[in-house]
Order: sequence, then C-alpha cells, then structure tokens
Amino acid sequence: MALVFAVVSVLVWLVLFDTAREAVFDRAGRIAAALGSVLSRWQDGASSRAQDSSQAVRAASGRVAGKVSRHRWLLIASLLLVLVPPLLTLALRQRVALGSVDDAPMLASNPQILELLRGERLVPPPELPPEVFIAAEAEVEAVQQRTGEVVIAPEKIASADRRWNNIDPDFQQRVLAIYQVMRQHGYEMVLVEGYRSPERQARLAAGGKATRAGAGQSCHQYGLAVDSAPMRDGKLQWNMEDPWTRRGYFLYGELAQQAGLEWGGNWRSIKDYVHLEMKDACRSARRAAGR
Repeated sequence: MALVFAVVSVLVWLVLFDTAREAVFDRAGRIAAALGSVLSRWQDGASSRAQDSSQAVRAASGRVAGKVSRHRWLLIASLLLVLVPPLLTLALRQRVALGSVDDAPMLASNPQILELLRGERLVPPPELPPEVFIAAEAEVEAVQQRTGEVVIAPEKIASADRRWNNIDPDFQQRVLAIYQVMRQHGYEMVLVEGYRSPERQARLAAGGKATRAGAGQSCHQYGLAVDSAPMRDGKLQWNMEDPWTRRGYFLYGELAQQAGLEWGGNWRSIKDYVHLEMKDACRSARRAAGR
C-alpha cells in the first residue's frame, strides 16, 4: 500500500505541476534514448530470452491482476484519499484568485484601507447631537444670503437620515475605513446624510442646487451614497477656500478612489465634495429597480 500511495502521489504531482512534468518527461526521454542504443546491440541475442520473458510477464501480470481484483475497493478508496484533497485545494485556490480579480477595482489600493477592510468589522461612530446639524444648516443659509454664492454643502441637513444601518454593509465598511485614515491625518469626518427617501430626493432635485437627480435616480435611495464633512472646533466645515478644509476634502476624495468609490469632487457639472458613492453597485440597483 505504501508503494501504491507513493506512485499515486507522484502522478498527482505530475498532473498539477507543469514544470515538474516537463522536466521529468525530458529526463525520461534522454534515458530512453540511451537505453534504446544499448538495447539495439543486444537485440539479436535476446530473441530466445524474449519468449521466456514474455511468459514470465504474462504470469506476473496475472498474479497482479488477481491482487488488484481482490483489493479493488481498497485501491479506489486510496486513490480518492490521495486525489481529492489536492484537487479540492486547487479548486478553492482558483476560486479565491478569481474573487480577488473581480473585486480588485473595488478593494483598496491604499494599504491602510486594505488592512482595515480585511480586519475586524468597523463600528460606526456615535451620532452627534442634532444641534450640530441645525447650526450647520443655519450657517450655510446665512452665508448664501449674505454673499449670494452657493455653498457646496448638502441641503436641509438637519432633517437628513444619518442611520448607518440604512447604508449598504459593504459600502459602510469602506466609508468607515476612510474615516479612520482621515482621523490619522487629523480630520474627524462626520456623516451628514446617508439614505435618502425618493420623496426627499424629489424635493432636493426641484431646488437644483445640490443635486439634479430625481427620485430613484440617486445612489442615496439605495444606501450606496453618503455625504460627509470634516468637523473642526465642533463645527462642520464646507469652505473650500480654507486651506485646511480644502486639503481635507481632497484627501477624502483620494482615499475614496483608493477604496474603489466615486467622489463627487471629480464631477464636472456639480462639484459635490462631500459625496461618495459605490457607482457600479448603484448602477445595478437602479437597473433592478427599473431606473
């Protein structure tokens, strides 16, 4: 049985590894050529011995066949025991490799984000008091009335949905990983808005300031978009003319791209610096919803 195990192991090794198989066949070819030249010199004198040898071989083959027949189930079980584990390992390895290729555009190229995504599940931060968002909304409206300029900030943020459990789990983890890396750079990010109902989306689109997407057309409706802002001195920061705020938003966008997300700051029409979305998943969700 040890011999059978060894032979089968060698056969499996040759089947699974192309380089080893080529090397063995090449070596065997050279040995066969050398033996052929030697055997040709003995061919004339070996005819009588060949008959005796053939009879001996037939007798030995009969004995081997009898043993194989008697122990066929044991041999089959041994073959399965030897072949199944490596073949199963090879199949699983191929599945993992294919999965990593498929996910490559969506996984982080930033090693910090990649490590966070591969680690334990990240926990959302505690929600801030409503007063923070009420004050931020009032400040945005005051600046717009005073200067006449449109502040790049979400509208009606005091009534926005900031529940993390309404955000797609995979997308949620990517955003939280970005938040952690931002924190390491001195920026405390705050979720301003996550899920958005179709009714709220329609109202915001009618205003035309922060979004032009109608009901069912925004990734917010599918839990695949968030709006975030850095907080400093207890206040949300929107002013892109402030160097600290500008650096923060561009770092936010860079990390988002490295995490496989789309950043609204790269858009041509409306520069939505606070916005992140999982574009491909959102497209699939919209298609499934007939949008």
